[in-house]
Amino acid sequence: MTSPGSTPDTATRMEHDLLGDREVPADVYYGIQTLRAQENFHITDVPLSHFPRLIEALAQVKRATARANHRLGALDDERAAAIEQACAEIAGGDLTEHFVVDMIQGGAGTSTNMNANEVIANRALEILGRDKGDYEFLHPNNHVNLAQSTNDVYPTALRLAMMLTFPALAESMDHLISTLREKGEEFDHVLKMGRTQMQDAVPMTVDQEFNAWATTIEEDVQRLTRTATLFQEINLGATAIGTGITTDPRYAQLAARELSELTGVPFVVAADLVEATSDTGAFVTYSGILKRIAVKISKICNDLRLLSSGPRAGLHEINLPSVQPGSSIMPGKVNPVIPEVVNQVAFEVIGNDLTVTFAAEGGQLQLNPFEPVIGFNILESTRIMTRAMNTLADRCISGITLNHRILEDNLRRSIGVITALVPVIGYAAATEVASEALETDRPVADLVLERGLLDEVRLNALLSPASMTAPHRATPTGTVPAVEDPGLDSGEITRLPMEFPADI
Repeated sequence: MTSPGSTPDTATRMEHDLLGDREVPADVYYGIQTLRAQENFHITDVPLSHFPRLIEALAQVKRATARANHRLGALDDERAAAIEQACAEIAGGDLTEHFVVDMIQGGAGTSTNMNANEVIANRALEILGRDKGDYEFLHPNNHVNLAQSTNDVYPTALRLAMMLTFPALAESMDHLISTLREKGEEFDHVLKMGRTQMQDAVPMTVDQEFNAWATTIEEDVQRLTRTATLFQEINLGATAIGTGITTDPRYAQLAARELSELTGVPFVVAADLVEATSDTGAFVTYSGILKRIAVKISKICNDLRLLSSGPRAGLHEINLPSVQPGSSIMPGKVNPVIPEVVNQVAFEVIGNDLTVTFAAEGGQLQLNPFEPVIGFNILESTRIMTRAMNTLADRCISGITLNHRILEDNLRRSIGVITALVPVIGYAAATEVASEALETDRPVADLVLERGLLDEVRLNALLSPASMTAPHRATPTGTVPAVEDPGLDSGEITRLPMEFPADI
C-alpha cells in the first residue's frame, strides 16, 4: 500500500516499537504503530481523515494536555511550544491525510491515539528543526502522550467530535423545517382529504399537512441540542482505568479547563472517573435521538412518495420536482429519487443505532473496547443525516407543486366529509348517506339535499373549510356559541412545554 505523500520507491526511515524494527516512508508524518495498524485493519476503507472534525478534536485534546503538562512543569518550554503549534496546525486542517488508520479497529482506539501522537510528534520535530523519527528528542509516547492513555484521550476526543458535528445537523434540520413552513404557507387554505389507515378520513388543508411535518422535526432540534450536552462530561485525566495513574492530582481539572478554553465547550471532569472510563451511556442516548429523527424523516418521505404516486394510477395529489429520468426502459417515467435516497439514509441510521447499542452493551469491566465502532457509526449517522435533510429540502420540498383538480375531485367524491354533518343529522342518518354515496359513487352533499336532511345554506356552512378543518361545535339547531370562561386560559392546552430532566 502506498502511503499518503509517498511513492513505491520512496526513501524510508527506521523506527522501533515493542515488536521490533520497521521501515516507515521517510516523508510521512505517522510512524511505526500507525503503519502496523494500517496493515492490521483493512476493514471499512474509511480512514480517520474521513471525519475532519474527529482529527480536529484529537488535536485539541492533545493541545490541551500539552498546556496542562507545561503548566505543571512536566513538559519543558521548547517541547510544549512545538507540540502546541503542531496541534494548532492539525486542528486547522493541516496533515489530515496522514491520519490513515481505519475507523473500525481493535484496541479500543489505541491505533487512533498513536496515529495522532506520531503525526503530532513528527510535525513538532520539524518545527524544532529536527528530522522525523528523531524520537530521542521528542517522543510520541513520552511527550505527546504524557499523562494520558488512549482510554481517556479517545473517548474525550469522540465527545468533542460529537459537539463539533451536531450543530451542522441541527442547522440542516432548521433548514428543512423552514422549507416545509414556506411550502405550507404557499398552500394555505387549499383543501384536501386526510387519510387514516390508508382510507379516507376527514378534510384538512395542505398547509396543515406540511406544517405537521415541520413540527415533528422541530420537536427534535431541541432534544438533539440538549442531549449533546451529555458529551460535556469527560474522563480526561482518568488514564488507564480511571484511577489517574501517572498524573499530577491537579492535572485532570487543569486539562479540562484548557480544553474548554480552546474549544469554547464547557467541559467538566466526571465525578467518578472509573465509572466514566467504562461508561458509554451518552453515546447510546445521542444515537437514540439520531434514530428518532431518522424514523420521522423516513415517514415523511413515505408520505411524499405516496402522495406523488402515479401519475395516472396513483394518488398524484402533489408533484415532486423531476430531477432525473426514472427508467432505462420505460419512456417518460420519473421516480421519487430524493425521498427514496433519504429513506435509505434513515435505514442506515437506524441500523447504526443498533450497532451502537450492541457495542455499548458489549463492554467488560473497566473499559469498553468497542468505542471505535460507536464513534464511527454516530459520526457517520450525523454526516449522512445532515446531507440528507439538506438534499430533501433543496432538491424536493422546495419544488413541490399541487394537482388542484385531483385534490378537489377527491374531496368532492369522498364520503369522509359526512363526519362534519354527524352533530347535526346524527350518526345513523350519516351512516345511511355514507353507504349510499359509496354504493352509487355520488357526492355526499347531493344525497343530503336529496333526502332533505339539510338546506343548502346550512349544508354549505357545515362543509366550509373553516368548519371542516378546525374545532367547530354544531347541533341540529345551529352553532353553539363558545362559553365565555370555560375555566382555561387562552392557549393553555394547545401544547405541552418541552422540558427535560436536569441531568440530561
